[in-house]
Amino acid sequence: MAKRILTLNQISLKGLDRLPRDRYEIASEFSQPDAILLRSYKLKEEEIPASVAAIARAGAGVNNIPVASCTARGIPVFNSPGANANAVKELVATGLLLGSRGVVEGIEYVHTLKDIADGAELNKTLEAQKKQFKGSELVGKTLGVVGLGAIGSLVAEMALTLGMDVIGFDPALSVEAAWRLSSQVRKADSLSALFARCDYVSLHLPVLESTRGLVNEELLQVMPANSCLLNFARQEIVDQAALLKALEGGLLRKYIADFPTPELIGRPDVILMPHIGASTDEAEDNCAIMAADQLRDFLENGNITNSVNFPTLVLDRVTGCRLSVANANVPKILGNVLSILADENINVIDMLNKSRDDIAYNLIDIGTQPSPEALERMRAIDGVINVRLIGDCA
Repeated sequence: MAKRILTLNQISLKGLDRLPRDRYEIASEFSQPDAILLRSYKLKEEEIPASVAAIARAGAGVNNIPVASCTARGIPVFNSPGANANAVKELVATGLLLGSRGVVEGIEYVHTLKDIADGAELNKTLEAQKKQFKGSELVGKTLGVVGLGAIGSLVAEMALTLGMDVIGFDPALSVEAAWRLSSQVRKADSLSALFARCDYVSLHLPVLESTRGLVNEELLQVMPANSCLLNFARQEIVDQAALLKALEGGLLRKYIADFPTPELIGRPDVILMPHIGASTDEAEDNCAIMAADQLRDFLENGNITNSVNFPTLVLDRVTGCRLSVANANVPKILGNVLSILADENINVIDMLNKSRDDIAYNLIDIGTQPSPEALERMRAIDGVINVRLIGDCA
């Protein structure tokens, strides 16, 4: 029977094409879908039917998905980290250039000259007024990059090619991210040390309890005079009251962000974009392809890659029949599952089990298909969240 994929946003066809139509039905309305594929749709807990086994977002942030309740129900939530990284990097490059030169102001000024019909008079006016739009070059300036993941590392590399000095800070830097990072990126020991040394600071962090309002009055006060803050991560990372105080007090020369708010619109010291960081055809294609591939691998094989709430676990298929078991991360549950298989004389061919915080996940390849009664006994084990039988042992 074909798997049903509910789409709650318009998803790139290049992504949907990764789900073969002979095995998947895709529609924007299903009463009992097997999985949900979305972008920015604000999904409520009560909108997730009991039939849903997984949710995938074609994008990086998952603050539009009730992740905690999904975890409690044994539903892995996938995202697409890095798929839109180049698009965001290029917009950050745009932001750096707009923040260093009077480009926006100059464009706005030129629009006021539409009534000048004589070319010579126009040139004379431009020559007389262009000095007010003079800026400074990025070469030799220092950029601080806060968060050195898929996007932050690309931003750091881009800034180096522009001739900037780059300082990075990321207390949760992974080994993989560290390998991607140029040796020319200097490491700051603390956020305050980074903010105090940089002409420009670019933020690339997710919204967590630890990062909400992270850029506060204390950090903004230590920035050098004439400095510029760029936020292409999330609005909530910057304390809005502290930001306004820094702008009004002249502590911050310019704030450039992808997240307009009513208090910031119209300020001459703020450049705002309409949340277009990932708005390129290429980024939408890349995100959709990654999300669809991860969803398919989970539904067909139980494998988990790039989940925000489940451990990464990939097991090559040895047999056609596989069990996936999600359970609370407590002792003896896996042993009880294996005991039920032993009671039915079912041989375990291969298995893998990993945990993440309070959740554990298991893939078990078996040689004989368990009876419906055995599956129900597994589901009845205290601490087991769900059990899926994948494939056919016949």
